[in-house]
Amino acid sequence: MRSLLQFTLDLFDEPAPPAPPPVVEQAPAGTVFPPAIPLADAMSPASFVHPRATRELVLGDARVAYEFTRGKRRTIGFVVGAEGLSVRAPRWVALRDVDAAVKEKADWILRKLSETQQRHAQLEAARIEWKDGVSFPFLGEPVVVRLDPHHAFDGIGAMLDAGAGVAPHTLRLALSNSANQAQIRDAAQAWLMRQARRVFTERLDHFAPRLGVAWRKLALSNASTRWGSASADGAIRLHWRLVHFKMSVIDYVVAHELSHLRVMDHSPRFWETVESVVPDYGALRQQLKEQPVPKW
Repeated sequence: MRSLLQFTLDLFDEPAPPAPPPVVEQAPAGTVFPPAIPLADAMSPASFVHPRATRELVLGDARVAYEFTRGKRRTIGFVVGAEGLSVRAPRWVALRDVDAAVKEKADWILRKLSETQQRHAQLEAARIEWKDGVSFPFLGEPVVVRLDPHHAFDGIGAMLDAGAGVAPHTLRLALSNSANQAQIRDAAQAWLMRQARRVFTERLDHFAPRLGVAWRKLALSNASTRWGSASADGAIRLHWRLVHFKMSVIDYVVAHELSHLRVMDHSPRFWETVESVVPDYGALRQQLKEQPVPKW
């Protein structure tokens, strides 16, 4: 039985910063400690339970409860996402064969479930708390948000002050000191989207003549699964949050999408086209996959 494997992850997954070393403190005399966790519970196997689970197996030392559905398909499909494992199978496949297929892929499934669980926890730990003094990356450099209710900044509501030396840049938002998290987040996002359109337009104009193509329209995307796309009519879509990355990574994505105006696939000829204008595209592509992106 041939299996179709698919692995999906949140576009904005990111590793969390390393945890600080634990601080050991002496408990005061007379302290009453809660009962210790039973050894059996502390050493209990891992558990991965999909919220819509209908079947359950033990894979290795782990309990895996997975979502199972049937559909019009020819193969058994596996998807590991934020909620857990989902399995889809043709209507004619027996349940014992479905379980056998899951067990056959146990190593892959457990590895992906563990990675997803860990990355989800890291992602939540790195979520931005929108308030005065919060920091986020812009073109690979840190920017600190400051509320400045005394200025309108020419009616646009935000202004970037470049930091001196190694000092971070400051994004001043024309908001009251009592502004809530949603107001601060929305003001910062509006500024970032304006910068995204400006930067992307500049880089599209830079690379298009070098690739011998003409782009017609730029749209800012908020897609959950891709950084950009290109249509044969010259329309380019780029995710506005690319402006978190340094310019060389943005250049790779821009060149990638423009190259599709010459080669509408990912054949060797396509990658040769990308390489003609971004020779180190391989390393930049890897950075795009691995570099942390703030969780909003």
